[in-house]
Order: sequence, then C-alpha cells, then structure tokens
Amino acid sequence: MKLTILGYNSAVPTVRTNPTSQLLECNNQYFLIDCGEGTQVQLRKARVKFTHINTIFISHLHGDHVFGLIGLISSFHLLGRTEPLTIYGPKGIKKLIEVQLLLTESSNHFEINFIELTSLKSELIYEDNKLCVWTIPLNHRIYTNGFLFKEKVKSRRLNMDVIKYNPEIEVCDYHNLKLGKDFITQSGDIIKNEYLTLPPKHSYSYAFCSDTKFSPNIVPLIKGVDVLYHEATFLDELRELASKTGHTTAHQAAEIAKMANVKVLILGHFSNRYTDISILKEEAGQVFFNTILPEELLTLDFNKLIIN
Repeated sequence: MKLTILGYNSAVPTVRTNPTSQLLECNNQYFLIDCGEGTQVQLRKARVKFTHINTIFISHLHGDHVFGLIGLISSFHLLGRTEPLTIYGPKGIKKLIEVQLLLTESSNHFEINFIELTSLKSELIYEDNKLCVWTIPLNHRIYTNGFLFKEKVKSRRLNMDVIKYNPEIEVCDYHNLKLGKDFITQSGDIIKNEYLTLPPKHSYSYAFCSDTKFSPNIVPLIKGVDVLYHEATFLDELRELASKTGHTTAHQAAEIAKMANVKVLILGHFSNRYTDISILKEEAGQVFFNTILPEELLTLDFNKLIIN
C-alpha cells in the first residue's frame, strides 16, 4: 500500500493547504478517498493519471469532503474517459452529482455507478481478489463513514534455494505450492510445504476515520491496523467545542490509536486556527508515540513505514 496525502485541512482551503482528500494505491489499484475542493489539481501535482482512478469513497456530504468531485468528473469527461466510475458515499451523493451535471448541461461518455450507503453498522462494501473494504460508522453531525482497507492474506513465497535441488518440482507445481499444498514425489514421498516455501509477505491494512466525535466504539473495527488516519481538528483545550461540532481533539485521536493498538497514527483535518500544526502532534505524541503529521503530496509507502 502507498498513501498520498492530497489535502488534510478542515473547512475552507487556504493558500497553503487543501481540504481532505487522499489517494490509496494497493496492488496497482488506485482508490480516491474523499474529494475536497482542488483535488484534481493536487492529483496533477502528484502526477497521477486520472485514468487510474476507477473507485472513489466519500465519507460524508460536507463540502470540504465532496466539493471537488463534480470538477473531477467533468475533467474525466473532457479527457474522453470511457471506463465506468464507481462512487461509494452516503445516500444523496447520486442526486448531488446528477443535479450538478444536469444544471451545467454536462454529459458523460462513461457510466457512473453510485453505491449509496445507509447502514449504521459496519459492512463490507468492496471486494476484489486482493482487497476488502469495510465501512467504519462514525459519529458526526450528519451521516458519516470511515473506511477500512484490508489486504487479503497473500500467497506463500517459493523458496527457490530449496526447490532447485528438487528436479521433480516443475513450474506447473508452483501455483499449488503458493497455495500451501505439500508436494508428492513420484515415489509417493511427501515434501512438506513449509520446507519448499516461505511465509507470505505482510498483508497491510489502512483505516481512514474522517470527521467524528471521540468514539471508542470504533476501536474493535480498527484493532491492530497498520496505519490509522484520524481527524484531530482541535487541541484538547477545546474538547467541548470538538464534541459540539462533531469533531475530535489530537489527544482523543491518540487515545483511539492506543486503544486500537495500531502501528502508526496520521493526524489530519486541522482547524485553520492552528498555523503551526506541530502542536497537535506534540499533544497526540504524549499519548501515542508513533504519530505523524500529514504533508500535502506526501506519499507514505507502508513497506517503509511499517516494521513487521
């Protein structure tokens, strides 16, 4: 997995930061998570080909998480896109986009599949042969979900240093070995799979927790994930304001990370009142040491970020 931060501030864009948007690359698939204003410009700066994005996840319908979507879709059209686009988001996302397309007399040469979410419980919403995505129900002022991306268990790796001394093992046998099956020789002897293969590479997980009040009930859903992004709009001195507005403090985000025993915490969605966001990391770091701050266009390679 590789995560590129396209934007991380709350409310309105500033001259130095953009609203929430992230790009997650997993097994040569590209998933856009939230789409605040200016996302397509950030994608250009990150040198991401628009044609790579076929799936978009929208956490909720507040503007700083969705106002960039219509512009991105319009650009897809102008660039001649023909591949279908799938958008997961709260009920209303379809109407929001279709009305804008209608009123601007825009037409698309590609199909948009809207998967509208309404459940208050975590549900599996996406699955392919390598990855599953579940919703993480959050507690904001309007219906909001986070998203949990989990790689499936990978195949075992061939131990060629051993296999090369077993001439009976041919290329056509490799698939079964990767699946964990033992090898049976022509004489009927069994060579255990553990001798011929190495353990699979680590399967990564990423939890994106967008706008939410402090909600310990999400901890079982994100237990042990490799990387957690959690909003941290305010310092803890504004805990009451955070609760009133449906947000979390940096201290509370770190508490969630600690309770869930995650490996790395990324903070985000900072109030524009903080010109120096290092103070939010400092507060969170007192509770959860492995806390990092986002940087626009920063790409985090989980292979390098996580020590397995």
